[in-house]
Amino acid sequence: MTTETPTDAVREPLPLADVDLADLDRFTDGVTPWRMFHTLRHEDPVHWQPEEAPNSGFWAVTRHEDIIRVDRDSETFTSTRFVNLEEVDDDQIKKRASILELDGVRHRALRSVIQRQFGANVISGYTDFLRGLTARTLDAALAKGRFDFVEDVSADFPINVLARLLDVPPEDNRKLIDWGNRIIGHTDPDYADVLLHSEESERYRDLPFRSPASLEVFEYGRELARQRRGGDGTDLVSRLVNTTPRDGVPLSPQDFDNYFLLLVVAGNETTRHTISHSMLALLQHPRQLARLQEDPSLIPVAVEEFLRWASPVYHFRRTATRDVELGGKRVKEGDKVVMWFASGNRDEEVFGNPYDFDVARRDNDHVTFGKGSPHLCLGNLLARTEIRIMFEELIPRLADIRLTGDVPRVRSNFVNGIKKLPVEVTPA
Repeated sequence: MTTETPTDAVREPLPLADVDLADLDRFTDGVTPWRMFHTLRHEDPVHWQPEEAPNSGFWAVTRHEDIIRVDRDSETFTSTRFVNLEEVDDDQIKKRASILELDGVRHRALRSVIQRQFGANVISGYTDFLRGLTARTLDAALAKGRFDFVEDVSADFPINVLARLLDVPPEDNRKLIDWGNRIIGHTDPDYADVLLHSEESERYRDLPFRSPASLEVFEYGRELARQRRGGDGTDLVSRLVNTTPRDGVPLSPQDFDNYFLLLVVAGNETTRHTISHSMLALLQHPRQLARLQEDPSLIPVAVEEFLRWASPVYHFRRTATRDVELGGKRVKEGDKVVMWFASGNRDEEVFGNPYDFDVARRDNDHVTFGKGSPHLCLGNLLARTEIRIMFEELIPRLADIRLTGDVPRVRSNFVNGIKKLPVEVTPA
């Protein structure tokens, strides 16, 4: 059974020679990744990490300062060669590139298509809906007494929000969750239809994440687009099919496919895993839960600690466009440069006592959404609002909550995900 992750275990010396950020099996115990990041920040903060074929290795950037430098400088560190570790050819890039794999004018133009839908004025208008939805989610879960917090709360809530933004019926929620699991979990045998880098995955090399589930998402999105093209809807699909980007270049059918898939995946996965990690942290640190119960006004501050602590996305990749010095290392043009956001969120130079979970932490300069980056997460305000309202509604309802089983994690060095969080609750 999972217990509190001890600070000493995270800081326990790990020889640099034993660090392997490409070994996915090291990302399943909740401790080893943090030990590896700790070693790298202190001994080799810009570290060359070999990989097995077909990949060729990457520079692991683990300090907060260097991560921000890379993330802000899209001219030197481009997203256009892809943002995950898979190395793709020009043909694959043409077929698979989404807004994540664009820089400059076109990237800004595509962001602008739906950017207003994630602005403060629009999100503030969702507050009553979000609070009502949260109440329904929690009523159904807490009535069970014993349940899987991931399935009944963490996954259920953000997928209902996504369904509202896409204007699709709630009965499609299970499909949306399943697609996200299969696509993002493409390196986990519990989720993947076809494991990345397996021989069978070559059949799907031109699909996002090499996942056949992408075809199902494309088909679903295309039908929504057909229904809404030429209409006056304000949902995200209507915006995508009826808005010309600022650069005057309409979205191609392929642009729409990849944009829609990104919304389905990103609109659920990161918020879901942040809520799961936050609940687990409160279970493992009961004094912090008690502080929020005693002083609910701390919850907006706690949200930033939840995001720092959870670090739901371990990394994003860039590619060097020229030879450049970074952290005392000579990075060559064409090298993969990988920002380990999770490591940056534990950097001792930025966060006092970074391995302490502190719901009252101030000046929380985390990099979970990207910081000052052209690729700052479009949905960051929505995610913050969802997380805040979830815990504002949940915490007063808890007389007691305890963990009742193991907490398995997604086999991935990309998404820091929790598969199950079995709990027993006594309602207040």
